Amino acid sequence: MGLLERGEVSAEELHGAYLDAIAGRDGEIHAYLKLVEQCQGTGVPIAIKDVITTEGIETTAGSKILAGYLPVFDSTVAAKLKQAGLPPLGKTNMDEFAMGSSTENSGYGPTHNPWNLERVPGGSSGGSAAAVAGGLAPWALGSDTGGSIKQPASLCGVVGLRPTYGTVSRYGIIAFASSLDQVGPITKTVRDCALLYRIIAGRDRLDSTTVELPGPVELPQARDLKGMRIGLPREMNEAEGIAPGVKAEAEKAIELCRELGAEVEECSLPLSIEYGLACYYLIAPAEASSNLARYDGVRYGHRAKGASSLIEMYERSRDEGFGDEPKRRIMIGTYALSAGYYDAFYGQAQKVRTIIAREHAALFERFDLIVSPTSPTVAFKLGEKTQDPLAMYASDILTIPPNMAGLPGLSIPCGLSEGLPVGLQLTGPQFSENVLFRAAHALEQALEFDFVPPRLKESA
Repeated sequence: MGLLERGEVSAEELHGAYLDAIAGRDGEIHAYLKLVEQCQGTGVPIAIKDVITTEGIETTAGSKILAGYLPVFDSTVAAKLKQAGLPPLGKTNMDEFAMGSSTENSGYGPTHNPWNLERVPGGSSGGSAAAVAGGLAPWALGSDTGGSIKQPASLCGVVGLRPTYGTVSRYGIIAFASSLDQVGPITKTVRDCALLYRIIAGRDRLDSTTVELPGPVELPQARDLKGMRIGLPREMNEAEGIAPGVKAEAEKAIELCRELGAEVEECSLPLSIEYGLACYYLIAPAEASSNLARYDGVRYGHRAKGASSLIEMYERSRDEGFGDEPKRRIMIGTYALSAGYYDAFYGQAQKVRTIIAREHAALFERFDLIVSPTSPTVAFKLGEKTQDPLAMYASDILTIPPNMAGLPGLSIPCGLSEGLPVGLQLTGPQFSENVLFRAAHALEQALEFDFVPPRLKESA
């Protein structure tokens, strides 16, 4: 970015350099689904998750049912990138319709983690996280429903922000669960994360769920945490499923918070952790069932050939176009919304969601932030959890509760376990992004994490 500002390289040269890197390394990583060969801006290039609509650039949401779809308009975030002069490098791989935690559910094959090609990069924004970690993009946009920015950022050793729900427009974002989906940045540094968030955030007249920001987005400068009150929910830091190496690295980072001047105190989120995952896997599939009903082979997307009736065309188009995970969640969601079960499942889950939000709000009367590991484990092996959906779902057990409350969360790399990155999750009350940036930047400077995977250094 500095080279561009000083005029030492042009936007075209920078764009071309990243295309060269992609040509050399993405064959083994598979971070991208589609490349943009011509530089379309004057600034730093950016990778864009394939769930974000881009005019004239194929957008598939990682699904065969949308293969060949060329949008005739830009999403609001894509339009803001253009206005800022950021040229797109391409569209990144993802779990189909953002449904997954490993990017193994993509209709176009899995993405590999640049730290270890036999490991997953997380998901569903695994392509965006892998592109940044692998030196194939300086920064990227992802989307986060249950943890799909924070968790892959953790597994790939980069910075990822899930903003406060409503601060970034969802207009033109291919929907998974509308009350949870939120676009956010994936970057190498906290300062870059704040800069990219400043570009994409703000109220949008095309999205009635957006709100005005309470103030300007500030680029962080602080190198200490003096005066900051940090809570440690015991259920999120001592859960049985947290790997010992992950717990150890998170504890080191928490001790560093104390050394930097923060007041750190244990607290509790018992209901959020006990019921958050189950609540999410009723609400998100229910909304997905409704949102994905539009893919019927009539207006756009894949249409089955040789059907003898309209109903058969619907059924075959959806069967051929959707992968196993969307089918699974559509079935769960349709059941949860069905007559006789709506109140018992979906309605009850919405009540629990309110309790989760209130439990978090009570904590933030005492604390500025709460801290925990982002993911209970480091990156797991490709194929390790594909036959066990419940084990895969549990990958997001620490990221889901604050998402259910619409809260912002930031993951930063805090160390290594088994030679793989460990992420630290910082969560704040609504509209506390500036506080998150300040705390994360101070920790980042003290931790001095080397975000370049060793295998990339060896090949350089």
